[in-house]
Amino acid sequence: MKDLKFPVSKTKIEGLNRKFDLGDVGERKEYFEAKAGEEIKKIRDYLESGKTFIAYLVGIKNSGKGTYSKLFMEAIGGDKVRHLSVGDLVRDVHVRLEEGGKRREEVLEFLHKNYRGVNSVEELEKAILGRSTTNLVTSELVVTLIKFEISQYTRKAIFIDGFPRAKDQINYSLFLRELVGYRDDPDFLVFIDVPENIVDERIKYRVVCPRCKVPRNTRLLATKFVGYDEDKKEFYLMCDNPDCGKARMVAKEGDALGIEPIRERLETDKEIFRHLLDVRGIPQVYLKNSIPADKAADYVDDYEITPAYHYERGGNGEIKVIEKPWVVKDDDGIPSYSLFSAPVVVALLRQVAKVLNL
Repeated sequence: MKDLKFPVSKTKIEGLNRKFDLGDVGERKEYFEAKAGEEIKKIRDYLESGKTFIAYLVGIKNSGKGTYSKLFMEAIGGDKVRHLSVGDLVRDVHVRLEEGGKRREEVLEFLHKNYRGVNSVEELEKAILGRSTTNLVTSELVVTLIKFEISQYTRKAIFIDGFPRAKDQINYSLFLRELVGYRDDPDFLVFIDVPENIVDERIKYRVVCPRCKVPRNTRLLATKFVGYDEDKKEFYLMCDNPDCGKARMVAKEGDALGIEPIRERLETDKEIFRHLLDVRGIPQVYLKNSIPADKAADYVDDYEITPAYHYERGGNGEIKVIEKPWVVKDDDGIPSYSLFSAPVVVALLRQVAKVLNL
């Protein structure tokens, strides 16, 4: 984010010469232990003792909020930590209400006791179920539904992803007074700084298998099999899931435009981001997805840098895949490398341990 000066986390450890495959779950587990083993043990002990926390993930759309919290859970052990997406929350409550019975009654009872707004609970139920002609899924209702979800997982630490997401939700009475401190455990904010160019290229080059729906990226996450379209004069990826028979992966409609269709949403996200940075009295964690290219050798290992893939076609039709570090300009125009998710999560683990005074 332009003019934002987040510290660069050093994940490089002198004397640790092993290269980890960060795409392999087993090796990634060993990587986390090697890079943040002390912090992982402290956080595990903290959670095993029955203590919890609530962390609010703050960043622009597609900045990796869900990915980082899920990898944190992978490193710590997911049985004591929950990732709560506000978008999924409304859908989950919708399912509860449709099911009826005890699960529906639990939601309605909680709304009766905790909702503070101008609409009746009956109107709110219709709005959630999509039976209302007006949009009653207001910020007041979202706050109440978050409280409901928190109340369902009293023994788990929670990462909340997607709130606040509207300008009125950064109002102190809604965000600070209503949610922060709602549960008697530590709250903190996790800010994720990712350059627009990274988000743009993640969108522009993403493709999906038409059969298994697994996503990849022609520039950033190649499959084992690459083809060439003679008519369009372009390379394409083929799904490497054996069940899909090397199905040609395709782009989603509109992805070629990158971030432009979500420009307004990004500007709102940035405004919320800057506003919350000024909030005092709540611990803050800072995560940076990129690193200036001229500092990378001192701060990170080569395998922690996201590669970019290029393709060349030989005279015999054979396709050669060329892997190089992915160089992007950050929001200040500085040539930078994008980092894989795992080193960002190492920074998260270290800072969470510090915020919790472990």
